[in-house]
Amino acid sequence: MSRLARDLAGGLLATSEVAASRSITNDFNAEGLMAEGDSPTVARRRVRLVLREAREAAGFTQQDVAEQMEWSLSKVIRIENGDVTIAPNDLRPLLTYLNVKDRAQVADLLATAKIARTRQRQAWYQKPEFREHLTDGLRRLIEYETEALSVHSYSVFHIPGTLQLPSYSRALINMWRDEMTDEQREYRLEARRLRHEAVLQRIGSLRMTALLDESVFMRAVGGPEIFAEQLEEILRLEEQDLVKIRMFPFTADAALSYNAGFDIVFLGSEDEETEAGDKVNAVMYRETGTSDEIVEDKAVTTRHFDRYRKLWEAAIDEDETVDFVKKRIRELR
Repeated sequence: MSRLARDLAGGLLATSEVAASRSITNDFNAEGLMAEGDSPTVARRRVRLVLREAREAAGFTQQDVAEQMEWSLSKVIRIENGDVTIAPNDLRPLLTYLNVKDRAQVADLLATAKIARTRQRQAWYQKPEFREHLTDGLRRLIEYETEALSVHSYSVFHIPGTLQLPSYSRALINMWRDEMTDEQREYRLEARRLRHEAVLQRIGSLRMTALLDESVFMRAVGGPEIFAEQLEEILRLEEQDLVKIRMFPFTADAALSYNAGFDIVFLGSEDEETEAGDKVNAVMYRETGTSDEIVEDKAVTTRHFDRYRKLWEAAIDEDETVDFVKKRIRELR
């Protein structure tokens, strides 16, 4: 049995992990307890963003915080990156140092920190074997996907990962075989399969849109048969109202200003904004041919989302896109 098979034995299924993470969302209330709909993932993000913003507003460096709290610099970095949670007993003096003194805000953050530490099970993407073979940005994206209310994907090269069939994923990732080990490719393929399964379990609760350049539909990754099956899967998911798809045609009278794909993930309402008009609940995953990253800067993420919506309006609508895809499938068959 391969290492991958051994590691996945015993029920390493994304759907069960998603269910487990959601089973605890009703455990707390406003008196230091979790409100319905909250989750450890969202709570951890809230705490670390507040801490980072408060530190920057106070003019402190991460090294300043480490010295004041008598922590290692790596601990501060890991807390702000979301790699570890902060204990409420550590959070209280840190907030005092960062001049966060409003009683209601402190109480809310302490309660939120408790939520962030209620992770009952280790998610599949956090297991050592996946941590070894997935990038930090990709693991963070997968974690956010399990809690997202909506996801908007933009691609000029290929079908977005969560919508891919295993055969299409394998053909696509094999194009990079010279840059990955066999083991690395297998774990990344398994991650895409588990992401796809998790998305299918959320039909009815997750809203997705995908804006794809016409070249995506013309590039028959894996050959005519595999690509036709992939396009049929896209149509099936569209018919089930999981995803709305629009194609950006070669003839569109608008500029494709991005040469890399990205995903905008909303962990809350898309309407919630700062006074400056920046989206509060959005994070962005950006991928190029050589690197990937999670972007949480509100202004940057909002700028990309605004651009996405403009391109969405310039693309052909869902009905026209479906007709184009059906025609393309007939050509491939």
